[in-house]
Amino acid sequence: MATCTRTVWKVVAGCQRQLLRAGGPAHTGASQAAPRNLPVRTLAAVRALRKDKKENTEKEVKKEKRVIDDKDRHKPYGRTAWTPVDDVYVLRYYPRTAYGAADAIDMLKNFQELDFTPRKQPVYIDLKLDMKLEKKKKVDSFVSTVHLPHPFNTERNKVLVFTEDADQAEAAKQNGAVSAGGAELIQPILDDEVSADFYVAVPDILPKLVSLKNKLRKKFPKGKRGSVGIDVLKMLELFQTGHEVMVENDCYVRTQIAMLDMPKEQIFANLQTILLDVCSHRPADMGPFIERAIIASHTSEALWFKSEDVLPKAAEQKDE
Repeated sequence: MATCTRTVWKVVAGCQRQLLRAGGPAHTGASQAAPRNLPVRTLAAVRALRKDKKENTEKEVKKEKRVIDDKDRHKPYGRTAWTPVDDVYVLRYYPRTAYGAADAIDMLKNFQELDFTPRKQPVYIDLKLDMKLEKKKKVDSFVSTVHLPHPFNTERNKVLVFTEDADQAEAAKQNGAVSAGGAELIQPILDDEVSADFYVAVPDILPKLVSLKNKLRKKFPKGKRGSVGIDVLKMLELFQTGHEVMVENDCYVRTQIAMLDMPKEQIFANLQTILLDVCSHRPADMGPFIERAIIASHTSEALWFKSEDVLPKAAEQKDE
């Protein structure tokens, strides 16, 4: 009897505890101690872009390059002053000095004496040309051959002549051509049995030389280079003793002009001849053609020089 009474009281007490639980369900099939795995939202939905949004806002607006005129300024933009006061100074704080062409040649000779370098060393120039035209067009790259007033090469260039005229071929050989002939020279050239520094041809034989274009490349005879013409002897003389000037990388002319042991007047004369030839390729309606001019010897530092000092006044007026 006592056992039954204790059992009844346990049941009643359990029912009371179950009913007194706040918010708890009266009956559940799952255990109350088991944790409930509720879904947790950690990501948000991406907001859809409006299709009617203007595309112009998405495009980056290209800013025009700002051109700063230092003509009337007391000091150049971003620099300390126009000229340094002290003998020793930091180069990047001042504009680069551009010397006169004659003074630059004298400085190169002085550098050679101070550095005890060989007197017989080449002198080079590096020109940057303004090849831009209107409407995003550019001046075509050019190659020319000029006669220097004071040649620095002791050996003549090897020239090969393409012609089917027996008399022209014989005259070319007598005047120093490496070889002269017609289509029979094509295979020896392809087999590297015959080679030359320059190749000239008469206009009639050009269609037969098409197979040599990949082999000769820049040396292939062209009218723009003056290596195609009727006067074979004149072309032969030009390329035997001429000096080649060509545009590299769209706007640069880099070439040797003299030897440092030559007199100053001869170096200046060669420099003037090359600059005149380069400026002759400038379109008539353009301004100055040479943007930057540098001269240096094989062992010296590079010197910026004023190209307008080398050109005659008449040429300067035409450039303006």
